Amino acid sequence: MYEKITEAAARLKGVAHITPVIKSATLDEKTGNKMFLKCENFQRMGAFKFRGAYNALCALKEGGELEGRPGVISYSSGNHAQAVALAGRLLGITVKVVMPEDAPAIKLQATRGYGAQVILYDRHKASREEIAGGFAKEGWVLVPPFDSELILAGQGTAVKELIEETGALDYVLTPCGGGGLLSGSAISAKTLSPGCRVLGVEPELADDARRSLQTGSIQTIASPDTIADGLRTTSLGGITFPLIQKYADDIITVTEEEIVSTMYFLWMRLKIVVEPSGAVGLAPFFHRKLPVQGKRVGVVLSGGNADIQAAAALFATTNA
Repeated sequence: MYEKITEAAARLKGVAHITPVIKSATLDEKTGNKMFLKCENFQRMGAFKFRGAYNALCALKEGGELEGRPGVISYSSGNHAQAVALAGRLLGITVKVVMPEDAPAIKLQATRGYGAQVILYDRHKASREEIAGGFAKEGWVLVPPFDSELILAGQGTAVKELIEETGALDYVLTPCGGGGLLSGSAISAKTLSPGCRVLGVEPELADDARRSLQTGSIQTIASPDTIADGLRTTSLGGITFPLIQKYADDIITVTEEEIVSTMYFLWMRLKIVVEPSGAVGLAPFFHRKLPVQGKRVGVVLSGGNADIQAAAALFATTNA
């Protein structure tokens, strides 16, 4: 599977940003470990999702799978929507995206701004997969947000870059929604740094992945109500789940309050703007939820498409 990640890296070369890895003596002191933050909030369209979306659309175009088709259809709460929209604009591909009515306004605006047609739905009453499936029956090519080898291979390039820059790591942590970033990252980490432990992190209010690992079967949460909107997926995918079982070491959860205080620290002390989902991966070490000291730890800060007014309201509630 790692060869698909190297193929993705070749497609992304010169198109995706090689995002910076940031270190902080303050963070190292607070956590008791050597921390390396892979800042995907500085990626094109503001999140790691560009990697997977561009890799998928580029591969589809290269393979001739879009010939005679009206374009691609996808669904997303926001970051994948923007990523597919931007990739489509760069590659000359028409894009439609199904998005929830309560998606952050900044993500809706950006998706439209990149040229995609947005189809809104009520996530409490309708299924985005069924809506997108209807367009697929009409000839549109479905590009899912995570459950695709092309998507997860693209996402895996972030940790590939991280380890190539930092050298071997003891731990790698990423947020986990549908599992595209976690599965791709775990494959890269286990290939390039075999002794590394890979942990997925998700909100307590959206802990379907943790439950899935514990039970050995995919668990579903109908409509996760977490501030981390990028992690409101209802379940892991049929492709991502077996890869997570094989390559990831564990999935841990964090509270809404822990997400907010970690996000606050990143904004105020490190001057890094991340959205709630982007702060999730750091929260376990920031709050010392793991009995680990003196280790080299890589964390993917997955995105920075924060609603400023919403963030200010969240920060007003934190004791950080």
